[in-house]
Amino acid sequence: MQYLGELISIGVAFSWTATALLSEFGSKRMGNLVLNVLRMMLALLFGSLMFWLTTGSPLPLSGSMQAYGWMLLSGLVGYVIGDYCLFQCYIIIGSRFGQLFMTLAPLAAAFTAWLSLGEQMTFMSMVAMLVTLSGIAISVLGRGEHHRVSLKLPLNGVLFAIGAAVCQGVGLVLSKIGMNYYEASMDGQQAAWLLPFSANFFRCIAGLLGFTLLLYFKEGLKPLREALCDKVDMTAATTTTIFGPFVGVGFSLMAVQYTGAGIASTLMALTPIIIILPSYWLFRQPITFKGVLGALISVVGVSLFFLS
Repeated sequence: MQYLGELISIGVAFSWTATALLSEFGSKRMGNLVLNVLRMMLALLFGSLMFWLTTGSPLPLSGSMQAYGWMLLSGLVGYVIGDYCLFQCYIIIGSRFGQLFMTLAPLAAAFTAWLSLGEQMTFMSMVAMLVTLSGIAISVLGRGEHHRVSLKLPLNGVLFAIGAAVCQGVGLVLSKIGMNYYEASMDGQQAAWLLPFSANFFRCIAGLLGFTLLLYFKEGLKPLREALCDKVDMTAATTTTIFGPFVGVGFSLMAVQYTGAGIASTLMALTPIIIILPSYWLFRQPITFKGVLGALISVVGVSLFFLS
């Protein structure tokens, strides 16, 4: 099916929108590190259940050591380092500027894919990427315009934000490299649609280990034990996991099977646009002219992908 990767990428953007809204509630209750540990645990549990129902085994089929290594590295870069930098930049420079810098992720993905995979992009695709990113930037900058924000940002906050964006883009390409090795080692033993979920299983292992260590050294494990006994916390973590590390990330890896990593990452970056309306409904965040203008420009950018 033509443009299957692009359509999956747009679906992932909607899934991550739900994740962002659910995570806002969950992180305020239990903290980001606790929520991330629970998300990784539940993602592994859901993955094992899916594999058991589809293949009869709770684990994905064995792959090569190269596949394992690349997927674990992807989880370390994309989940642990990337999310840690993202949360730190939110603390230092705020989420509005943090989201603005995250629009660098598609460019990081495209550059990394060019260096490591030799992927080429057409001129129209590059124009579409720039138009879409411009719309995202305008929209994000428009949100919260009634609050005075200094343009003199702390250097460490900017570096954390750039680090988060780069890690997200690089992590996506590392996943694609890992899936290439994984697919080669499968030799037709596993359905193609299961491959991204198998790959993400190992990414979540790296994420769980990394976030657990961060939580242990920063806060200890007591907050985690308390969250495990709280029904509201577990409900928030479960719904966040379904739309995030399980469905969202699994399909994001599937998207890069059918289209370039830079294109997929750009379309997934539409989340800040999609979230404008539900944020207004749920949290009464104002819809500004710049926000609407940015959304319209982004829609134009997405349409250009289908003309390339």
